[in-house]
Amino acid sequence: MRHFLTLFSHELRMLLIAPATYVASVLFLLLMGLIYLLVLNEAGAREADLPPSVLFFQVFWIPVFFMVPLLTMRSIAEERRLGTLETLMTTPATAIQVVLSKFLGAYVFYLMLWGLTICFPFIVAYGLPGTADRAVVLELAPMLGGYLFVALSGALYIALGIFASSLTRSQLVAGMLSFSMLFIIIISGQLLLRLPIQDYSWMTWLESPLEYIRTFKHLEDFSRGVIDSRPFVLYLSNAALLLGITTLVVESKA
Repeated sequence: MRHFLTLFSHELRMLLIAPATYVASVLFLLLMGLIYLLVLNEAGAREADLPPSVLFFQVFWIPVFFMVPLLTMRSIAEERRLGTLETLMTTPATAIQVVLSKFLGAYVFYLMLWGLTICFPFIVAYGLPGTADRAVVLELAPMLGGYLFVALSGALYIALGIFASSLTRSQLVAGMLSFSMLFIIIISGQLLLRLPIQDYSWMTWLESPLEYIRTFKHLEDFSRGVIDSRPFVLYLSNAALLLGITTLVVESKA
């Protein structure tokens, strides 16, 4: 446990002192702030039934597509390129401790960035009075559901990024792999339902599996306050599976 805590604190420290981290954080907050303003404008123009928080989390995939690769692509790929992974594996630390420390370091930072966006509705409600109905902007259930979904799904996305980083020595390749796999698991379920097929009767057997893995369906449920145990099993078990495979990859290539 002592070795894991040492590695974990090192990962966090490296993230916190890296200039690129702050550049990415500022870009993330600017992008999310802009998205929140657009959501408020859209909600006001259409008098939408959905509160701004629900509309805001519907575009969660935009920051995920660039933040997860940025946070994870150098984690193991850079260690392999510099040859420090082999050195690290000669220490008393085990491969699973190395992988978990890199996963938790990136995951904590990912949650911290998303946590900062909770300021947006409070700034609008108290700093910009008259912009929107305060009760609607600060509606608690969709905010809690949205952030819970972000935290739960983020465990899988960060694990996927760490896995992609373990497959190559190149940060660029790791980032592209991570982006491609994120695109598949987030968007593919939604795209399959929009295929221009007139007769879906032959693929009705796919309906339940697609509903089970469809990311936007889980987000919709969480935003409405419907907390089901199945998404927890789906995201956490797959995150654990990916971290287990990553450990085997690290052991085999170190």
